[in-house]
Amino acid sequence: MRVVPAFQFIALVLAALALIPAGAHFFELPNKMALDGRAYLTVQQIYAGWSLFGIALIGSLAANLALAVAVRRERIACVFATAAFASMLTVLLLFFAFVYPMNAATENWTVMPENWEALRMQWEYGHAVNAVLTFVAFVCVSLSVVVGRR
Repeated sequence: MRVVPAFQFIALVLAALALIPAGAHFFELPNKMALDGRAYLTVQQIYAGWSLFGIALIGSLAANLALAVAVRRERIACVFATAAFASMLTVLLLFFAFVYPMNAATENWTVMPENWEALRMQWEYGHAVNAVLTFVAFVCVSLSVVVGRR
């Protein structure tokens, strides 16, 4: 029994799950940037519990690494799986460098500091960059599956 199809499936599913909140953040950005402070704080409360999506991010990271190792003898498939891993790793690093500190500074957007607009900009654009990188990871793992040997 080959484990590669299982790794391929798991990597695809986890990348797709990670893409759901990333895409939501990306497409809501223009409307949220137009909100005043009070409305923005209210809207931010919809993200309560979204930290569970971190499971999909960590899982995608691990699954793409496992897939890269599993297909290491298939050069192109391995390159794409490795690129997916690198993209997801970058997503996590950027989240903790640029998004998470904004959550901490605002107590998960329950407190409105004086510089809230700058914090909002970093939070929103940090998520937008991560959405693009998550999409890149999904495309890369998909390509790894498509070009991999059958």
